[in-house]
Amino acid sequence: MRYMLLIYSDEKAREAMSAEEWKKAGEQAWAIIDEATERGIFRGAEPLQPASTATTVRHTNGKALVTDGPFAETKEQLGGYYILDCKDLDEALEWAAKIPAGCGGGTGCIEVRPMAELPPRSS
Repeated sequence: MRYMLLIYSDEKAREAMSAEEWKKAGEQAWAIIDEATERGIFRGAEPLQPASTATTVRHTNGKALVTDGPFAETKEQLGGYYILDCKDLDEALEWAAKIPAGCGGGTGCIEVRPMAELPPRSS
């Protein structure tokens, strides 16, 4: 089963990180990618640009409404993700525990969510 591990953290804490902290965070991320690749479960991972670069599309009354930025007023923003093909939720949770969500001393969390398979395209 594929799982998406969504990384939420405080962007202000990330912005305050020193070059040394960024280097350490990058090394930790690559260590996780390398280990997951060696085990044959790595499917993808990417950091995301800051939430201020987001555009939201919301459907209202059959029309698409496009606005700048996310609607959620939260302390933590989605900062990146991993996609891993794990045998079960317990294994996915073990991987999530390895991901440093509190970048720069801030707080954060990892949301673990099973991915649904796309249904076959109907002809």
